[in-house]
Order: sequence, then structure tokens, then C-alpha cells
Amino acid sequence: MSKPTTAKPKTQRGMERRAQILAAAEKVIGEKGFSDASIVDITRAAQTALGTFYIYFSSKDEIFRELVHDMGHATRAQAKARIADAPDRLEAERAGLEAYLCVVRDRPMQYRIVEEARFVAPEAYREYYTEFGKAYAEQLQQAAQKGEISPGDAEVRAWALMGIAKTLGERFVLWEEEEADIERVVTEAHKFICEGLAP
Repeated sequence: MSKPTTAKPKTQRGMERRAQILAAAEKVIGEKGFSDASIVDITRAAQTALGTFYIYFSSKDEIFRELVHDMGHATRAQAKARIADAPDRLEAERAGLEAYLCVVRDRPMQYRIVEEARFVAPEAYREYYTEFGKAYAEQLQQAAQKGEISPGDAEVRAWALMGIAKTLGERFVLWEEEEADIERVVTEAHKFICEGLAP
């Protein structure tokens, strides 16, 4: 494992430059894959010098792990913002699923990078989903305590719901040749989440 950089940038310009390099890494690694992407490719896409890369990241391994971490944070933040106005947990489920599918649609390279992390940086891959699952379970537990959903094992439920969103994103967004019908997918999946399979 490569040694991480010692500090985050302290200036606005430094934060912007670091974000620029991360965005370039998302594009390059998303398109080429981790093995075929190089630091030179990333700095070229970021329109920055090779030496600048090493101010913020010690290696390609480190920027990849940081990219997965940032993607997890951004996805959770977007989902949180989308469900903030939901009147109850069941409506929050609908809003959260829609938010996730929109992320998959708008940033397909992110999906590929996170999946590649399973093999390239398994600890980052595990953290990506574990952090999401932890927050999700807490929300479900609180909803159950409020009587918005039935009581149950919040952790199992959170991971089951995450699995639904992940596979729906793959099948109905990434694999579609035409624009994904997110509304159709969300409506049917939400009905299933609320009512289950019982007749």
C-alpha cells in the first residue's frame, strides 16, 4: 500500500486544483480502467504538470482510493439532499432510489470505478458500501421507532435495499442503449419495497 499524502490543501486554489485532478482521474480511469490509465494520462486530462500531481497524491493507487472515497461521500450527500423533504420513510425510499439512479445515469464512470475497486482497492470498495449501509440502517431504525415502517433488522434491510438499487442501476440505466426510463423503474421498485410480493 502506498504512503498517503500528509495533508489536504489549505487554500481555495489548492482545493480546486486537487478537485480538478480527481475529476480527470475519474474520466481517465473510468474510460481506460485502472491498469491502463497512467498518471501522465491523468495530468494531461487535468491540464496540469506531472509534479503538481505529486503535491496532492503520492501514487495512482492513492488517487484511486481517494476517488472511491469522494464518490461515496458525494453519492451519500446527493441522496441525503434528495430525501430531506420527504414526509416519511417510504417516500424517502422513493426519492433516494431515484437519486441513486440519476447518479448512475449522470456519472456512469463512477459506477465502473467503484466496481473496479473491488479488485484494485478492496478496502476502499468495502468502505464505500459499509459507510452507506451504516447511515442507511440508522435511518431505517429511526423510521421504525417513529412508526413510519414496520420493525425489523435495520442492517439487513439496508443492505437488501442497497442491492436492489445497485442492480437496478446496472440493468436499467447502464445497460440501456436508449435513455433510461428512471420513472418506470422507480415506480415499480418503490411499489415492491412498500408492498412486497404478497398478493
